[in-house]
Amino acid sequence: MKFATISTSRNSSQPALIINDRAHLLPYADMLAVIAAGAETAASKASSDSLALEEVKFLSPLKPTTLRDGYAFEQHVKTANKNRGREVPEEWYQFPVFYFTNPNAAFGHEDVIPYPHYTNAMDYELEVAVVIGKSGINLKADDAPNHIFGYTIWNDWSARDVQRKEMAVGLGPAKGKDFASSFGPYIVTADELTEREAGRPGVYDLAMTARVNGKTLSAGNFKDMYWSFGDILARASDSVQLLVGDVIGSGTVGTGCLLELTKFQGPWLNEGDVIELEIERLGILRNTIGKQAS
Repeated sequence: MKFATISTSRNSSQPALIINDRAHLLPYADMLAVIAAGAETAASKASSDSLALEEVKFLSPLKPTTLRDGYAFEQHVKTANKNRGREVPEEWYQFPVFYFTNPNAAFGHEDVIPYPHYTNAMDYELEVAVVIGKSGINLKADDAPNHIFGYTIWNDWSARDVQRKEMAVGLGPAKGKDFASSFGPYIVTADELTEREAGRPGVYDLAMTARVNGKTLSAGNFKDMYWSFGDILARASDSVQLLVGDVIGSGTVGTGCLLELTKFQGPWLNEGDVIELEIERLGILRNTIGKQAS
């Protein structure tokens, strides 16, 4: 099943079930209520009326309750460290790491992304994210997928010049990341992905690509995660309760950002650039870079 939050001429924000390129409205206040109800229960209440997708605007599928981002693709980790003139820290192979970022700066499909005044190195990041649908603590990796409501595309927008300075201090990223994350266009439940299971918990064989102004720059595959989502959720839930609506990202797929592709030299994104992130079965997330703030 595919769930989205949409805006229509009748409603400024409404959860919907997407079936055959039609949006069926759901009688819930927001996507968090849909997730709490469960996919089957929510879908059973979908309106028999529907709207063509060209009649609606996709919003961010939900506002995350918390937002964590992993660092799970070895190719990206190796290249990013090589570009900094160092080897991958041995600790990276010991456990999956993640950082917390801003859940209150969520954007959706076709939104214009703000260009902060404090950066001249805007970058995209091609990622998969999971949405927690069942709370839990001290999860086992093999059981973790039972706590996932669904999967979505995440563009973890980055200000690379600021991020580099922040992380040199030994903390961060902070302002280098917290101005925007875009998600969507919808949340896809695991029943849509079954035949693409990759043999590890929460991982699927799905091609991932990124295009800037129509030119393909990034190409990878979801199945190439070194740390599975099962591993990441087990680590994140160790002594901590994961809650319904929490969102956790994979980190950038190999080749999935300009930092990696240009060895940290740019060129970077500019006002008016159109970035499309595409993951098989999960759709296309498209955004445009706005005018740089003064």
